[in-house]
Amino acid sequence: MNAAARRFCWYYNVKGRVRYQAAWEWQRSLRSERMVESGRGLPDVLILLEHQPVYTLGRASSEEHVKFDLENPPWDVHRIDRGGEVTYHGPGQVVGYPIVNLKNHKKDLRWYIRSLEQVIINTLAKYDVEGTRKEGLTGVWNGEQKLAAIGLGASKWVTMHGFALNVTEDLSGFDQIVPCGVKEKSVGCLNRFAPQATPGQVRKDLSDCFAEQFRLELIPFEGA
Repeated sequence: MNAAARRFCWYYNVKGRVRYQAAWEWQRSLRSERMVESGRGLPDVLILLEHQPVYTLGRASSEEHVKFDLENPPWDVHRIDRGGEVTYHGPGQVVGYPIVNLKNHKKDLRWYIRSLEQVIINTLAKYDVEGTRKEGLTGVWNGEQKLAAIGLGASKWVTMHGFALNVTEDLSGFDQIVPCGVKEKSVGCLNRFAPQATPGQVRKDLSDCFAEQFRLELIPFEGA
């Protein structure tokens, strides 16, 4: 498929640090518009941002993976409509929220997850960092360190939530949880392997790799 035949995708490169609730409501609004038949022709959306510190728990997350008192948390906590266990978002981590209508791509959530992993693997390769998958687990790894997590929600084949790639060295927010419920693995970041990487440049590389992987033409919007 040549570039002229690609579907459009609205790309929001959001500045500053965003409260989780605001981003969650934004995603739900965008997804709702695309879940009705009249919205099938709307462009897909890619949102890239950084969050203020926050913990999120998926639909079936076990609270045994939370090490702090949920009645007195160190940061905001949200139980949300995605799969997966508890995770942390915060400064220095690039979070991607693709709102993708899989009816226009491939109605296969496993394919979609593997495609998102490939976006991150291809992004890491730009810094000469190897990204790999692990059998039975989602996300992207380097050795035994998890560099990126993936957690999704989908309804009527329209996706929300997405991925989080740790860029900078401050991973202290993960100390208060068992990230993604995986006790025997550790969390890593891109800067340990590529100290020159910045969240701003990583956003540019992620958006390029996302567009290539899904054969989309990005239409940039600055801010929210």
